[in-house]
Amino acid sequence: MRLDKFLKVSRIIKRRTVAKEACEKGMVEINGKTAKSSTEVKVGDILKLTFGEKVVEYRITQIKEHVLKDQAKEMYEAI
Repeated sequence: MRLDKFLKVSRIIKRRTVAKEACEKGMVEINGKTAKSSTEVKVGDILKLTFGEKVVEYRITQIKEHVLKDQAKEMYEAI
């Protein structure tokens, strides 16, 4: 699954266009490398998002195409 789509489906970022812009600005890393929005994500990847002063890390635990709001948090775990 594409990184921008994963961020939207998992509800880490609310809109796919915002996720794409965050990737273009270099605010998203996968496994220590700056990621493009088209980068494919896999289970076990470590995402690092930088929002101003705040840095958040997540480990991808599962990938699903469609998820209900209640189940979205099951797709990742905060580190």
